[in-house]
Amino acid sequence: MKFTAAARVLAQRSAELDLVVPGFRSPPRIVGVNRTIRRSRDGVGGVVAVRLSDRPFTAAIGDMIEGVVCINRLEPPEADRVRTLLWRTMLQFTVEISGNSRRTIRSEQPSSRVA
Repeated sequence: MKFTAAARVLAQRSAELDLVVPGFRSPPRIVGVNRTIRRSRDGVGGVVAVRLSDRPFTAAIGDMIEGVVCINRLEPPEADRVRTLLWRTMLQFTVEISGNSRRTIRSEQPSSRVA
């Protein structure tokens, strides 16, 4: 579900930047790789496949962003500008938020005052 949401957000932002939006899938068909990029027959668009298991989700996000850059055949400095914009959009998927942000500490002994 997290991957699907990330793919939708990345696709939407890519379209807003007037980029060709690839399809995203997981896992890659080739065993043992983190990312594959398959271009469509007409050379426009394609599919970016990323491995999600046994790696940080942030790494998968990075591979998805790099896939957008590759599918669009971007070169510096445009590639760097687009990477930066896409990372800013995708930061929401790279920060793990704990459900219990406040920890309660209980003491077994009654509290005592120290003068």
